[in-house]
Amino acid sequence: MSTKNDEHFRKLERMYNSAPINEYFAPVIEVSDGAAKVAINVRKDFFHAAHAIHGSVYFKALDDAAFFAANSVVNDVFVLTVNFNLVLLRPVTEGTLTATGRLVHNSKSLLVADAELTNDRGKVVARGTGTFARSNIPLGPGVGYA
Repeated sequence: MSTKNDEHFRKLERMYNSAPINEYFAPVIEVSDGAAKVAINVRKDFFHAAHAIHGSVYFKALDDAAFFAANSVVNDVFVLTVNFNLVLLRPVTEGTLTATGRLVHNSKSLLVADAELTNDRGKVVARGTGTFARSNIPLGPGVGYA
């Protein structure tokens, strides 16, 4: 049985999938109440000169998971990343990266979400914490929320 929240989560997923940057990274997202999961398959064109994933890929997966965990509880406007702290723990050269975000604080002015990035073996390869603010940008067709 579908709920109004389920509809919101699916619209957020469609919004994410419609973003032009995701044509390049080809991530897969799943949004739920106060949580989100983003998976990105590792490709050699994500590598830096030392033949492992560049930190920007870690950041994208973690920020996206934390962002959508936060926006999952905001039904009217797009949230914006205010700050994001990232800790890189180990290199990745193959497989799939999976970022799991969860909302840890929700106040009138700010939302905070933690995210953890794991490899195929379930090893944590990076962690992040994001601070997000409600914007004045309405959730609607203009941002792919449909």
